[in-house]
Amino acid sequence: MNIFRRKSKEEESLGDRLPPGQYQTKKWPVLHYGSVPRVEHASWRLTLSGLVDKPRSLSFDELMALPHQTVRADVHCVTRWSLFDSEWEGVPFRAVAGLIRIKPEARFALVQAEQGYTTNLSLDDLMVDEAMFVHRWNGADLSAEHGGPVRLFVPHLYFWKSAKWVRGVEFLAEDRPGFWEGYGYHMRGDPWKEERYGV
Repeated sequence: MNIFRRKSKEEESLGDRLPPGQYQTKKWPVLHYGSVPRVEHASWRLTLSGLVDKPRSLSFDELMALPHQTVRADVHCVTRWSLFDSEWEGVPFRAVAGLIRIKPEARFALVQAEQGYTTNLSLDDLMVDEAMFVHRWNGADLSAEHGGPVRLFVPHLYFWKSAKWVRGVEFLAEDRPGFWEGYGYHMRGDPWKEERYGV
């Protein structure tokens, strides 16, 4: 993709919805490091650990029993594509975090996923209304290729922060780089500031 190409008329019509350096895609690209894990609902668990009074583990059924919401949102990948107006259904991060007592010194989280993948986020970024553990996209169950059965969803940051195949959240006092951050990706990843690489 030539990042200096001219925007299409449709992209021009998106105005401020298209972050700098991005182009619009109509299909959701499949991008990930490593192979695609196939995880059964019966074996999936989400572990909440770190700076909490008592660690907790949730089954898929326990997650599904929590309050759900559907969010219509755009997502932006660090590889420069943006996908608009998808519907994402899941459990708000705040609802899951409300099941435990997070210690006051916790300000960050290291999100853990299959195959040792991790990504770091601030609790400020995770506690927004749209941040969720999603299991459905556009009315259908999330496919394994796109992170099913459950992925994190934080649409205001570049999409690598929305970890596929999520399995745990470790609450931390200090920020700690995750997988891609350890290879030079930005520690936060705001698409509107083009926080792709570096600190």
